Amino acid sequence: VQLQASGGGLVQAGGSLRLSCAASGRDFSINLMGWYRQAPGMQRELVARITNGGDTNYADSVKGRFTVSRDNAKNTLYLEMSSLKPEDTAVYYCRAEVTLYSSGRAAQYQFWGQGTLVTVSS
Repeated sequence: VQLQASGGGLVQAGGSLRLSCAASGRDFSINLMGWYRQAPGMQRELVARITNGGDTNYADSVKGRFTVSRDNAKNTLYLEMSSLKPEDTAVYYCRAEVTLYSSGRAAQYQFWGQGTLVTVSS
């Protein structure tokens, strides 16, 4: 399974961006999907995640500003970011917990996208 993230860029403080993460592959189903971010010199942190049933949770720092969603038919994850702040500047990664099916067996794995850079200028 491959995850392809896109949508990052440079935006002024107060602006908006939409990130997308498309999963591709064969014989899989996606369970939990999420967005993480890593700022320079910082550890990677959870931003938001969503179950295949649509339950969501967010980091306190983004609540009310970011919205995570997914299109299960397209195996695509989204992150709508608004009221962006300079402290939101980071590389944003998508992550998926996936069940792979092969020879009548199922196994769980996690996959990461390649990251997309979001830069918010003050």
